[in-house]
Amino acid sequence: MSSKVTPINSKNAPPAAACYSHAIRANGFVYVSGQIPYTPDGKPIEGDIKAKADQVLKNALAIVEDSNSKLENIVKVNVFLKDMANFAKFNEVYSTYFNAHKPARSCVAVVDLPLGVDLEVELVAVEN
Repeated sequence: MSSKVTPINSKNAPPAAACYSHAIRANGFVYVSGQIPYTPDGKPIEGDIKAKADQVLKNALAIVEDSNSKLENIVKVNVFLKDMANFAKFNEVYSTYFNAHKPARSCVAVVDLPLGVDLEVELVAVEN
C-alpha cells in the first residue's frame, strides 16, 4: 500500500470555507472533509432540512467520485445536526442514497456549524 498523500479538490462541490482540501486520498482511503448545504458555485441552499441534506450528500458523493471512488466504497459517515428534531427528515433523504449499501454512521447534535448552517456531513471511503 502506498503512503502517498494526495489532496483532492472538486469543481463539483462548493469551494472550501477555510484552509482545507475537499478530501485527502491516503493509504487506500479517501477522507472527505465536512460538507455543508451550499451549491458547487458557493450559494447556500434555502428551504427545509431535506433540500439541504440532498445538497450535502450530492456534494460529498461528487468529491468521492472525483477521488476515484464510488458510493459503494463509502465505509463511514459522520452527520452533524444543529437540531436532532431534523433526524427523521434527514434520514428520509439519506436512505435514498444509502439504500442497499449501508456504511457505518454516527449522528450527533452540535451547538453550531460553519457559516451558521444546520447540517454537515463528512465521510470515509476506500479507493476503487
